[in-house]
Amino acid sequence: MKNRLFGNEVGRMPDSVFWIMKQMFKIYYLINPVDKYISKFGIKPGDTVVDYGCGPGAFIISASNLVGEKGFVYAVDLHEMAISAVNDLIRNKNLRNVKPVLADDNGVAIPDKTADVVFAIDMFHMVKESEIFLKEICRITKNGGILIIEDGHQPRSLTVEKIKRSGCWNITEEQKRYLKCSPVKH
Repeated sequence: MKNRLFGNEVGRMPDSVFWIMKQMFKIYYLINPVDKYISKFGIKPGDTVVDYGCGPGAFIISASNLVGEKGFVYAVDLHEMAISAVNDLIRNKNLRNVKPVLADDNGVAIPDKTADVVFAIDMFHMVKESEIFLKEICRITKNGGILIIEDGHQPRSLTVEKIKRSGCWNITEEQKRYLKCSPVKH
């Protein structure tokens, strides 16, 4: 049951679970404002940001506002319903600096060394191949860029183990809800 609800290492969640999650997020983010949380990520005007595992787009408007007219936001997800939800946000909120990107098991169509900040909120527990995932995020992150990654529904020790095993990231800061990482220079 836990894997059904939280999607531990299942990759893409079922449509019905995605719909339920979308409804729950609406309530959750009424109580816990996104702006307050995302402001801790170090996003600056002009940055290129990737919301990896964007889901229904709870962080997209805030990220778009933070990067401003000269910045850009990629909203990435494996789920077609997420991409549809982000397209609705773009249209309804006139977000000119946001592009939805459908990911697949082979990665994401974002050029190398593009992102100043990548954040992966409440999704890392769903990733089947964590080393491949973390290497792909490293590929799209600029030297000097950062990754903000939440544990999701897995223990912090497992998150740390997966990050270290990838060989791509240094953990630079631990917060209650997330880890901040910088790419290993090769």
